[in-house]
Amino acid sequence: MNKSILLSFDVEEFDIPEEYGQKIEERAKFEVSLEGLKAVLVLLEKLDIKATFFMTANFAMTYPSLVIKMAEKYEIASHGFYHGSFETEDLKKSRKVLSELTGQQISGFRMARLKFLEDCYIEEAGYKYNSSMNPTYLPGRYNNFFKPRTAYYSNTLLNIPVSVTPLIRFPLFWLSFKNFPLFLIKFASKFTLNNDRYLSLYYHPWEFASIGEYQLPAYVKRLDGEAMLSRLERYLTWLKTQGEFIEFGEFQRQFKQ
Repeated sequence: MNKSILLSFDVEEFDIPEEYGQKIEERAKFEVSLEGLKAVLVLLEKLDIKATFFMTANFAMTYPSLVIKMAEKYEIASHGFYHGSFETEDLKKSRKVLSELTGQQISGFRMARLKFLEDCYIEEAGYKYNSSMNPTYLPGRYNNFFKPRTAYYSNTLLNIPVSVTPLIRFPLFWLSFKNFPLFLIKFASKFTLNNDRYLSLYYHPWEFASIGEYQLPAYVKRLDGEAMLSRLERYLTWLKTQGEFIEFGEFQRQFKQ
């Protein structure tokens, strides 16, 4: 397998301020994500690279025409029905809504906030792969430091963890990207890509909107809007020289353990 870049975005209701005690109107939850999503789509079109969008059914039903248009070019996967709540039935319900709307066979799932869910439920709902695990230690969130670091099968379900470096498991996710120098992110990305032959990366469209007015920790909103988009463009432009961008579904179909 050549070196592959799996780029993804979690398209969801912008509800992270509620984690920090700030009430936010339902309308604003969608508008902030939409602002960032539009900016991301322009950038991807400019760079001509593939990506997978893990999307809540709630967001897709709010902007159906946009999602239908996105599905003509990008893979759509499930991010649950709502971002703020989850019931096991949401696995099938969200898959059905997204499939009917986009015409795609929805084969991928990512749990909101990367919360743990038994693989058997995801497999039983008809998904082919699951990308809900960050195999590192994140204080206050999860401790997956000793779980598998790279892709592996659980029965017929392929788990595609978020990429972390070998050895110290430095996470290559959105918070690292915001808060560490870009040269360090590139170094860690290249090290991991050379070792694993692929990178699994994820961001949220709301990171590329203006979120400075919200009561969020500095490490969450340190970069936003144009500044964050500019950094992403520089990173993706560099990544294009390191490997081939493919969708998660394509990676699942190619993967051999």
